[in-house]
Amino acid sequence: MHVRVLKNLSSVVALACLAIMPQLSAAQSAAAGKGASGTKLSRWDIFAGYSYLAPKGTVETPNEAANNPGDTPVDFQSINVGGIVSIARYFNAHIGAEIVGDFHPQDEGLVNGHFQPANDFSGGQIGLIYRFQTGNITTFVHGLVGGEVVGGPHWQLDTGGVGLTAGGGMDYETPWFNNHLAIRIFQADFQYAHINWGEVSHGDSWGGRGNPDMARLSAGLVFHIGEIAPPPPVTLACTASPTSVFPGDAVTITAAAGNLDPKENVVYSWTGTGVTGNGTTATVATGSLAAGTYSVQGTVKEGKPGKEGEKPWQTANCSASFAVKEYEPPTISCTANPSTIKPGETSTITSTAVSPQNRPLTYSYTSTSGSVSGSGASAEFSSAGAPTGSVGITCNVADDKGHTASGNTSVTIEAPVEAPKPHSSALCSISFSTDAKRPTRVDNEAKACLDQVALDLKQQADAKVVVIGESNAAEKAKTAKEQKMAAKHKHMMVEDSAAQRAVNTKEYLVTDQGIDASRITVVTTATDGQMVQNYLVPAGADFSTDVSDTTPVDETAVKPQARKPLGAAPKAHHKKKAE
Repeated sequence: MHVRVLKNLSSVVALACLAIMPQLSAAQSAAAGKGASGTKLSRWDIFAGYSYLAPKGTVETPNEAANNPGDTPVDFQSINVGGIVSIARYFNAHIGAEIVGDFHPQDEGLVNGHFQPANDFSGGQIGLIYRFQTGNITTFVHGLVGGEVVGGPHWQLDTGGVGLTAGGGMDYETPWFNNHLAIRIFQADFQYAHINWGEVSHGDSWGGRGNPDMARLSAGLVFHIGEIAPPPPVTLACTASPTSVFPGDAVTITAAAGNLDPKENVVYSWTGTGVTGNGTTATVATGSLAAGTYSVQGTVKEGKPGKEGEKPWQTANCSASFAVKEYEPPTISCTANPSTIKPGETSTITSTAVSPQNRPLTYSYTSTSGSVSGSGASAEFSSAGAPTGSVGITCNVADDKGHTASGNTSVTIEAPVEAPKPHSSALCSISFSTDAKRPTRVDNEAKACLDQVALDLKQQADAKVVVIGESNAAEKAKTAKEQKMAAKHKHMMVEDSAAQRAVNTKEYLVTDQGIDASRITVVTTATDGQMVQNYLVPAGADFSTDVSDTTPVDETAVKPQARKPLGAAPKAHHKKKAE
């Protein structure tokens, strides 16, 4: 009866294996591509299934057995139908303890046309199991020791002995029952047993000794109970402070680890450009870094000293970024004081420069003309050699990082202010037309005019006077006639009324007013009249430019006439008519 049950159970397990094969093939392909599926590891595994046993070896029977047919050893026979049950309890993800029980009965019957008594095997063993899960496939190996009850192939009664087992197998983890059911695709074990049935046979029972080697193949279902959860993985977070710096500023990277086991040793490591440190903090030297974004990687590992990070949950990584900014260039403005100067004068140039990062600054200056001396925040502009007008001045500043800036100002060089050139100015004039008998005499009416002329000369010590004498047409004709006659008679007197009036006027100013004669110039003009025009000539004035068409009087030839009243005039003497 129990043989038929085992056969039915074997059929069910075989059909289940056939049904799951397509899914198993797909699962193996998926597992090969994606690695661990994340299936939870069980705490308990209970396996039940079909088992096939193939024992090898013979039983040596005692010679004195009464019904020993020829004293020939008899081989053990394979048992096609059997059952197996195991319970494994895991201490961690891989290692556990296992108890295995199996039974392999066999009925008596004909074997190759001969009646063959049955042999059977059953036993229980305990040992260690090691498993490894990849994706949906779990492989395992185990080693067991225990007892084995064997019935010999020659009517030996069931007798217990020592049994050893070594083997392994493969399970497929199904999603059924919330991942609590797996199919054991195969379990292949090698077993060894030592059985001693005794020395005496009696009745239908035989004695003897056997040391069968057995190959056991099994398949079935595995039920997972409970789970082994690995400890929470170590976590690590990194922060950079500050996150934006200028070259040369320090950056501190701080790591905060979580889920650390206080019983384990912890080590930190850092990688990145310019980073140093081996604890929870690291520093980055940015002095040699160009502008840009940089990243620092941190790692924490825990575990036994020298074995930190051997397990996946014992290692964590983090990353923190910071930016190195380009130094900002300086700014500058400049002014000139004074901003307007005369040729040859100087102006102070003042620069006001600022570096946003307080870098050291140097100054320089250029100008479109002239020169600037000085290399600090203050310099001096010299206008020597510069033309008049606006001069552009450029103030330059540079920091120690090569950044530059410029500012501009200007200085205006004024042209020299020239005093207005003085000009001759007309003073009062004297008329000589009232005294027909003495038309060149300076009369009393002329005194008022000439006294004012003298006063002007006294008030302007560097001024001069030009006296311009005139004559009318008749007088000019007379003078021309006398000059013509004098060309023939050297003693002939020539009277130039215009020159005489001018000389007589000068004589009054010199004699009556005490004016230096050198300050008075007498000239004549072609203007028709009987007047004397007086012109005041300030220092620097050019009379010939101001008044044209005048002729200087030869004062060696024209002598001044005395100012005598008319009644006191000498008697007229008739001149001898010239021949």
